[in-house]
Amino acid sequence: MALFGKKIIKEAKPCCCGGNCDTQSMEKAQVAKTDGASVKVLGSGCAKCNALEAATKAALQQLGMDTTIDHVTDFAQIAAYGVMSTPALVVDGKVVAYGKVLKQEEVVAILQKVRG
Repeated sequence: MALFGKKIIKEAKPCCCGGNCDTQSMEKAQVAKTDGASVKVLGSGCAKCNALEAATKAALQQLGMDTTIDHVTDFAQIAAYGVMSTPALVVDGKVVAYGKVLKQEEVVAILQKVRG
């Protein structure tokens, strides 16, 4: 009787991307997480990710802040932030929004709150 046979125990996957990354790429992702621009858009480069990047750029210009935005498309780097739903916005190393496209006014409010 197959119903009462042995249970098959699945092994735990070594990383968040299902085992497709090695330790070297994860270390590289951790370094990239702390280096680079202080405002980052995480996403594959789709229309929603580009819309978030445009809204963020406009918000930064409106506030007179540095307009350098890093658009991260590498899945290992995105996973290093713990983000599983894109687009996401990262300010000063902290994920402040994910899973939706923010309007310029929403980004302004977030930047004012985070950066004071």
